[in-house]
Amino acid sequence: MGKDVIVACDFSTAQATFDFLDLFENEQRKPFVKIGMELYYAEGPSIVREIKRRGHKIFLDLKLHDIPNTVMKAMRVLSQLDVDITNLHASGTKAMMRAALEGLTREDGSRPMLIAVTQLTSTDQQSMENDLLIKEPIDQVVLHYAKCAEECGLDGVVCSPLEAGKVHAACGHSFLTVTPGVRFADGEIGDQKRVMTPRAAKEIGSDYIVVGRPITAAKDPVAAYRRCVEEFIG
Repeated sequence: MGKDVIVACDFSTAQATFDFLDLFENEQRKPFVKIGMELYYAEGPSIVREIKRRGHKIFLDLKLHDIPNTVMKAMRVLSQLDVDITNLHASGTKAMMRAALEGLTREDGSRPMLIAVTQLTSTDQQSMENDLLIKEPIDQVVLHYAKCAEECGLDGVVCSPLEAGKVHAACGHSFLTVTPGVRFADGEIGDQKRVMTPRAAKEIGSDYIVVGRPITAAKDPVAAYRRCVEEFIG
């Protein structure tokens, strides 16, 4: 897969999601879609199957984090859905990541790409130290988690675009960086703390950017999507 813009469809119902995706019906380039917790918990696997039937690539963003055996069994179930990317929390330990990879791999050896969340883009140094009792600099924590994920055979990490270049330097350019926290230069940052524009994310080396409200809440979502693709992919 090459660089791409992933649109976070953070809607609460299937109908709201389809109303949004219908806007792109005549677009030559169908958006890569992120299905997160809210939509998946509301609609279940059927929403994944229908969006895939419509021709979209899918990032199933459930951020699994549990004991290794539980995560392995959950990934075994998710492997039956035709998604392109899924994820878990790197903080669940190497044992959990290895178990996840085992569960996600089908009998024929195929599997979706598996990536690990390093630190959420809503987390900053202060909250990491005060709430999580992690005292190291946040970029060092992200790099450590990324290296652990690479050692376990994962395909990449979710990180802030601010850290994408450092992750590539530490783990190689084939190790994917999927970066939320992307906002247009003239847009609001919302609850994100570590953000970057699509063009800057491209320059620093992000492989995929995840964009939600700047597209889904725009007056003209199709125009906003096209702008994002133009800035990030060209």
